[in-house]
Amino acid sequence: MHHRTKTNDEIILSVEHLKKRIGKRWIVQDVSFEVKAGEIFGFLGPNGAGKTTTIRMLVDLIRPTEGQVAICGFDVQKDPERALSLVGSIVENPEVYTYLTGWENLEQFARMMPGIDAARIQEVADLVGLDQRIHDKVRTYSLGMRQRLGIAQALLGRPKLLILDEPTNGLDPKGIKEMRSFIRLLAKEGLAVFVSSHLLSEIQVLCDRVAIISRGRVLAVGAVHELLDSSTGYVVWELEPSSTGEEMLADLGISIVQNVDEVLDDAIIAGFGGEAIVTQMQVDQIADIVPRLVSSGLQVRSVQKVIPTLEQLFLEMTDGEGVE
Repeated sequence: MHHRTKTNDEIILSVEHLKKRIGKRWIVQDVSFEVKAGEIFGFLGPNGAGKTTTIRMLVDLIRPTEGQVAICGFDVQKDPERALSLVGSIVENPEVYTYLTGWENLEQFARMMPGIDAARIQEVADLVGLDQRIHDKVRTYSLGMRQRLGIAQALLGRPKLLILDEPTNGLDPKGIKEMRSFIRLLAKEGLAVFVSSHLLSEIQVLCDRVAIISRGRVLAVGAVHELLDSSTGYVVWELEPSSTGEEMLADLGISIVQNVDEVLDDAIIAGFGGEAIVTQMQVDQIADIVPRLVSSGLQVRSVQKVIPTLEQLFLEMTDGEGVE
């Protein structure tokens, strides 16, 4: 992972013991974390874990039952104007007028904000890479471009914190890649970026630190690589003959995964041959095992380690509670 050298450890967003009860149900039971300047912070959890409710509390769309949110030291409940003037967010789908050009949309938005001139509009258009198309009507934009226009809108007021809720939802691979490099760029400029997602792979390649949330509680907060390294890996073997290979692995004390679809993503499984053997083991054992298989006459077609899915991480963290 790219670990930026942090010039400062200025805490931009601080969330302490946030709770939200709706009726008798606690949607958010206890959420605490902080996000620093220049950091991309991932908020990871399955749909229904309380992510959206938490985000709505961050931007004062709903009030917490307990706990507090501060942005650059300003309490979102006590001083919402000052706190929220420091936030750019795309939480609900950004309101864009498709019959206007990108530029006209940004102008509409800028009217509500003090001190935003045409030069600033041009600046954010360049920043999000829409400079070529900013004078085209929004209805001609791809989904990725509309999303970038939404971010441009969020950046107009020079916020210190950018909140993005599932930013790559619905984007094609190229759009996802562009969105990622663009979010990195913003963090490099010193912006604190908060990204929520239910996709582990997304958070893995994008974020410096992550909070993992399940059933309204934060299970863990830490550097992405630390959380992943602490979980057991899966190794997929393609051996010939396959049945002999499986017996040998079992004899060597390696645990064979029977219900593969419960632990690995469908997309990952699709990439393997029908005879692939999935094992759960420490990755550093591979080097000892391969020579043994080969010396007993097996052909080792491929050995791949697979990063555990979000679900798997949850199972380990929640002792098998799994994902709602």
